[in-house]
This record gives sequence, structure tokens and C-alpha cells, in this order.
Amino acid sequence: MTATLTQPVATEHTGIPLRTALRTAARWTGALAGAVALFAVLLLAKGVDPVAALTGMIAQAFTGPSLEQIVIKATPLILGAMAVVLPARAGLTNVGGEGQILIGAVAGAGVGLAVPGPAALPLMLLAGAAGGALWAGVAAAMRLVVGVNEAVTTLLLNYVALDIMLYLIYEPWKDPHGSGQPATRPLEIAQRMPLVSGTAIHMGIVVALLVAVAVWLVLRGTSFGFHLSVVGGNPEAARRAGLPVARLILAAMLLGGAFAGLAGAVHLAGVEFKLRPGLTTNIGYIAFLAAWLARHRPLPAVGAALLLAAVTVAGDSLQLDSGLPAATVNVLMGLVLLAVLGWSRHARR
Repeated sequence: MTATLTQPVATEHTGIPLRTALRTAARWTGALAGAVALFAVLLLAKGVDPVAALTGMIAQAFTGPSLEQIVIKATPLILGAMAVVLPARAGLTNVGGEGQILIGAVAGAGVGLAVPGPAALPLMLLAGAAGGALWAGVAAAMRLVVGVNEAVTTLLLNYVALDIMLYLIYEPWKDPHGSGQPATRPLEIAQRMPLVSGTAIHMGIVVALLVAVAVWLVLRGTSFGFHLSVVGGNPEAARRAGLPVARLILAAMLLGGAFAGLAGAVHLAGVEFKLRPGLTTNIGYIAFLAAWLARHRPLPAVGAALLLAAVTVAGDSLQLDSGLPAATVNVLMGLVLLAVLGWSRHARR
């Protein structure tokens, strides 16, 4: 005998009281201020004036061209964060965004090399999504068939994906008319993402925002999203209630991989225009961080992606003005994550 699960009906009285909202905002501000204070201590230890360095970062982030760069960098981060958010609702940990993004870019580049003209762009995006889904599907299959945790397999598959891309750009796909560096032939102009009028921002940001809204709607208001929540909360109870747990887990991983693969294709067609070493610059890992900062909620993950993109862009001033290594900005991101997770743990208590 199985139980019947019904989706709870939302009411109009679900708003957060103003006092609670202000208290939450104050705690978030305190957590972030603590992260910045720790970062300032590290800057002092390196012999750098923290006030000048942080002021330079803020000034760097809020110039006109930098604002455009923030949006451009946030575009694949938003899609990569959705690749973590949706599987997380089913209790899955997708650490493989980096590899899925790479495979999406490889699939998109393959279409771009084979199909000339503007017709290639939509096919590249579809191929990227399909490639990412298939790559995530490998981890899902190992979870369902062999019982291997998806966090382990998705992480290890990142390195396999990198090796596949490197093989292609060093051997069969290497541009014979290039400079000798390992890279594919650049995409034709007609194959690239169109730009938002009068800016350097490409239309991939529209794709990313539409995907984020779609994920939010699906998780919030559909039976599929509710069933994922049940599986994530208690798989055994979901199984006893008659839910197709294996099918839901597979669907969550495939959709997450598709979002990451789409991020790779969008990044290729909007920014890079060719496969090369260092193509993703850790997009998948930063997107994973954005999803965790937002506690796996779709719309807050958009804000987290924009925040981390701003930190990345602002971090350029640490190299140029303060002479610090590029990895310094990753330390700041890590401190922000620890501060926010620490605050979340305290708030739950």
C-alpha cells in the first residue's frame, strides 16, 4: 500500500515580516563585513594597504566597461549555478559543472566547425545542452546502477572532459592556419551570439535569465518540482509513496548537465569564439560557489553569480595596482562563502 503525495497549496500570507527581513539583511551584511575584514588582514600580511586595495576594487567594478564585463562573466555563472540548484532539490550534489561546461563548449564548437553560417548558432546551443546532459548522465547512471556517489563521479569527470578538449585542440581540430597555439578555428561572425544594442554584452544573458526564471517556476509551482523536493528530503519515503525515484534523479542530473552544457556553448559563442586551453577559467567551480551562497535557490543564485562576477572583475585591480597574484580573488570568494555558510548555520540554530 502506498501513500499519496499532494503538492501543498501556496497561500497569500507567506511574506516575510519587515522586521525579520531587516534582521536577515543585517546578519548578511555582518557576515560579508567579517569576510572583508579577514581579507584585509591577509592583505596587511602581504604588505598591501587594505583600504587602498579594497577602494581600488570597488572603483574598478563600477566603471562603465567593468559593469558590462560583470554581466558578461555572470552569464555562464548563472547557467552553471542552475546546473547545481536543480539537482540539489533532489538531494544531488553536482560538482561536475566545469566538465559539463567544457563538453558543452566542445559540442558547440563541433557544430560550428561543421555547419557554416547563422544557422549554426541555435544548433550549437542545442548541441551544447545535449553534450552537457549526456556528460551528467554518465554520473547519474553510475549513481543509479553502481551506487557511486555523484559528487565523486562528477568531480572526476571534470578532468576527463578537460583531456578530451585538449586532445581535440592539439590534434584533429587544431587550426592549421593559426599561430601554432592549440586552438580551433575561430567561429564565423554569423555564428556568434548577437550583442545587446550599443554594448559589449551578448544575448546569452537573456538566455541565462530565462533559464533561471524557468527553474524557479518549475521548482516552485509544478508537481515535478515538488516530487524532486520529496526525493531530496527522503528518498525512501518517496519510493514508498510510489514516486519514480530513479527516473527523477536521472531527470534532475540530465537537466542540470544541460544547463551547464548550454553555459559552455553560450560562453563559446559569446566570448571565446574558439576552443583553447583555459577556456572556462573555473566557471563551473565558481558557479557551484554561487549556488551554495544562494542556498540552492534559483533567483538568489542569479544575484550570487553577479556578486562573484563583480568580485572577479574587481579583482583585476589587485593584480594591476597592488601586485598581488591572480589567485588572491579566489581567497576573497572562499572567505565570503565561509562567512555566509557560517551565518546560515547560526541562523538555523
